[in-house]
Amino acid sequence: MAARVDSITEAPSLGQRLAETRALSRALVATLSDADATIQPHPDASPAKWHLAHTTWFLETFVLRDHVPGHQPFDPGFAYLFNSYYEAEGARHARERRGMLSRPSLEQILGWRAAVDETLAKAMPHLPEAALALIELGIQHEQQHQELLLTDILASFAQNSLDPAVWPHPRPTPAPVPPSIGWRRGREGIVEIGHDAAESGFAFDCEAPRHRTLLQPHALADRVITNAEWQSFMADGGYRDTAHWLSDGWAWVKREGIEAPLYWRPDGGGGWLAFALDGLHPLHPAAPVTHVSFYEADAFARWAGARLPTEAEWESAAQGLDPAAGNQLDAAGPVRPRAASRSAAPAQMFGDVWEWTGSAFLPYPGFRPVAGAVGEYNGKFMSGQAVLKGASCATPRGHSRASYRNFFYPWQRWQFTGVRLAKDL
Repeated sequence: MAARVDSITEAPSLGQRLAETRALSRALVATLSDADATIQPHPDASPAKWHLAHTTWFLETFVLRDHVPGHQPFDPGFAYLFNSYYEAEGARHARERRGMLSRPSLEQILGWRAAVDETLAKAMPHLPEAALALIELGIQHEQQHQELLLTDILASFAQNSLDPAVWPHPRPTPAPVPPSIGWRRGREGIVEIGHDAAESGFAFDCEAPRHRTLLQPHALADRVITNAEWQSFMADGGYRDTAHWLSDGWAWVKREGIEAPLYWRPDGGGGWLAFALDGLHPLHPAAPVTHVSFYEADAFARWAGARLPTEAEWESAAQGLDPAAGNQLDAAGPVRPRAASRSAAPAQMFGDVWEWTGSAFLPYPGFRPVAGAVGEYNGKFMSGQAVLKGASCATPRGHSRASYRNFFYPWQRWQFTGVRLAKDL
């Protein structure tokens, strides 16, 4: 996740944002036991305490080690345990075996975090501009891991037959299912997308350079797809009809026995329950469908006589909208998508669910990763993954923007991923 930082926030404000970000991570695990924070539900996910440790390793390594003379690591062995995939940083513990790390304990990792935070606070007034840029990157990096932390906790708790809730909370009365989808004509002709280097603010390297692309006549749905609409797809045999599916998607459905979105469970009476961070509840028909893969999103779009938007179509429609609006993460507590809505402009483009696009995660024309280990963050993953746009209910508010490029493999669905339709005109 290399960064483009066009202007560095003054150190006091940067320090405050760093402290707030680090505090939110601690708050998100406040209800967890050491056992809760140690388990790993599947190889794509990580234990909660690993997220806490990795984000701390990132700051200690790239800021304190590289820019504070004489800094000694809290524990030299932690670099092996909590490096994620930075080849330039040497050998590391196997990703699929992170759940075997009973030590260090959650308490020890929180102590390490506190020590690193204290050292960073003392060092910040004396750090060079390059180090402040890495702190900004560290904030953005930790915000990404906060969302991963929540989705990985959900994946862990979903495997417990007791259906535990991280934050027990009564579900609201279901809102009425919104009216049928409306369509909003998108921009046509040559448009510009990507991060504009002339603008201030943070962006990851994969969001640049800003460039021109051609849009054909098209329209975007004015809201995202709901659970009720997904149930119609299922009732019509959507998971059984190969005509809707890409070849790889159909093979995945058959191999994995996929019959519904992740975390949906039959209620025994013909309806459905859904497991979430606030426990097991009846499915909310008006809420956006979530925890669906690219394969499922594409199949639904074909069934509906539509398609997924391209990355450029989505981004051009989102330009000028407030990326900090909508249902996003502000504090520790119940996290769930809210009822679908519609407006004069495409609604819910930021918040509730990340939206799959039909675009592959590939470099923009002229893309160059930055030098050094942090340059490994995005560029080396530009193969076989699809782009998602927007933000979800688990995305820290202020983290996303129109040019933001989230990306996952087409079969992955443990994140808060949803669907907006597009069509040609």
